[in-house]
Amino acid sequence: MHTSRELGLDKLGLINIEYIERNLPVERLIEDTILQKNGRIGMRGAVMVDTGRYTGRSPKDKYFVKEPTSQDHLWWGNVNQEIGEGVFDELYTKVINRYNLVDNSKTYIFDGIAGADPDYAIKVRMISKKAWQAHFVHNMFIRPRSNELEGFEPDFTIINASDVFNENFKKHGMNSETFIIFHLEKKIAIIGGTEYGGEMKKGIFSVMNYYLPLRGVLSMHCSANVDKNGENPAIFFGLSGTGKTTLSTDPKRPLIGDDEHGWSDEGIFNFEGGCYAKVINLNPEYEPDIFNAIRHGALLENVVYNENTMAIDFTDGSKTENTRVSYPVDYIEHSLAAQGKPSRAGHPKQIIFLTCDAYGVLPPVSKLTPEQAMYHFVSGYTAKVAGTERGITEPVATFSPCFGGPFLTLHPLKYAELLRSKMEKFHVPAYLVNTGWVGANANSGTDRISLPLTREIIHTILDGIIEQEPTVQDPYFGFDVPKTLSDIDPAILIPEQAWPNPKDYHQAASNLVKKFHDNFTKYDSEYKLVKQGGPTLKD
Repeated sequence: MHTSRELGLDKLGLINIEYIERNLPVERLIEDTILQKNGRIGMRGAVMVDTGRYTGRSPKDKYFVKEPTSQDHLWWGNVNQEIGEGVFDELYTKVINRYNLVDNSKTYIFDGIAGADPDYAIKVRMISKKAWQAHFVHNMFIRPRSNELEGFEPDFTIINASDVFNENFKKHGMNSETFIIFHLEKKIAIIGGTEYGGEMKKGIFSVMNYYLPLRGVLSMHCSANVDKNGENPAIFFGLSGTGKTTLSTDPKRPLIGDDEHGWSDEGIFNFEGGCYAKVINLNPEYEPDIFNAIRHGALLENVVYNENTMAIDFTDGSKTENTRVSYPVDYIEHSLAAQGKPSRAGHPKQIIFLTCDAYGVLPPVSKLTPEQAMYHFVSGYTAKVAGTERGITEPVATFSPCFGGPFLTLHPLKYAELLRSKMEKFHVPAYLVNTGWVGANANSGTDRISLPLTREIIHTILDGIIEQEPTVQDPYFGFDVPKTLSDIDPAILIPEQAWPNPKDYHQAASNLVKKFHDNFTKYDSEYKLVKQGGPTLKD
């Protein structure tokens, strides 16, 4: 046990805490989770928990305190909502009072690292009352060695008070009783009203998205892997459902990380020490690495299981489609971490943008010019299909700037400019890979492009095969599309030829182009150069 003063918690106002557990081994965290009746032991010893009302992030409840050191840098608006010092102080006091309440409960501290490159890493401290939340951050961040914990001074602290609610939210001009508030000057964030673990993970990502670009480092919502020699890195951008985690977790290529990375002038590096994979419809044949990572030490969220046998039904999305598992990255057999190597590499050799086009318009793979790469990076397009969210019965186009809009703290153009400068400086080509439909839309009854076929396409990029193939220009988006590609059936490579009725293709393509153009109307004149890489709106 530790005291508040030993850990410097008294500086936060945490002065009356009796039982403090710091960086417990995962076995102890599992034991406490069971004792607290917050979880069950399931498949191969993995812990299963439910996150209550919130089974995903609560973006409408995320705020930043408007203060002098950050107010001129932050991208204010729906993503980074403004809140005053007074409201923060009131809720901070409420959170601190909850922790100072003498109730014989434990307080869990996790001290860790965000960033596998020590030149750009930050020390993070996570404070929570639930053992499984400490287990989650233990899985997700880089676990320091015992000597690194001596004299540990956090660069940023998140205090999780998930059982504290803001009953005065209307008076404060907030959206609900739930709050996730960042104070960048004080280097503190507080969480209340939501148990969802992803708020802590993405909270630190938002912090890294603030600090690193100001130092010339591109922070990226992407996965990354390397070849078996630890060379030829590739990065994969993509929104949820596009296959970012699955496609980067490749038996032929060791994984660097599955979600968050930085790109400095020295190379790329993982922010995290773990993976956070979706497990809805998890298929052990197509996703063996993720399936095999579900074992003792892994933490499953909101999965449906048999109460008697503990068997998980990965196809059941009745609790949420956002069922998840977190585990240390070295649980992936084919990862740098499993080889005992730092999760970083040199400059990427390829950039791959993943999209699930439910309209059947985008080719399975396209080569992008730098201007097109900028445009599609800022657009961050994919489509939600029927069944992925309640109420969705038709394909819905989704745009998220830089493939990570909810986590951007600076203006999207800042990240886009950094991407372009690094692509030019290090001569990195970009490709767009459609993991959705070609030749028909998602409601046609036809199947989505198969995962094995997409993997084959990805390998033609990584192996350089695609550069040897003849191309044709897409009539709407202008990118170069291979007419042939290895032994892949050429009939699916060019959408115009894949559609049975050309008139239907042109109608669908025109509609999708208009969606891209409509999305770009929200950006100002600074984006004039970026728009040059966009599709052509035809009469």
